[in-house]
Amino acid sequence: MSAKNNPSIAEKTAKLNELIAWFDSDEFELEKALDRYSEAEKLAKEIEQDLLALKNNIQVVKDRFSEA
Repeated sequence: MSAKNNPSIAEKTAKLNELIAWFDSDEFELEKALDRYSEAEKLAKEIEQDLLALKNNIQVVKDRFSEA
């Protein structure tokens, strides 16, 4: 497992899925919904940024092979 302050995309996605599932669960509380939503939104943005960085890295590698 990755370090707590640098979780992998898979770990972040799993956490996001947990947060989303909470909204449909019996544990849902309206008072906590805004905080959970904000946490999920932040996590989704982090995942999007991580995926974009990964895409850029793949493009760099792809470009290097194309030059050869």
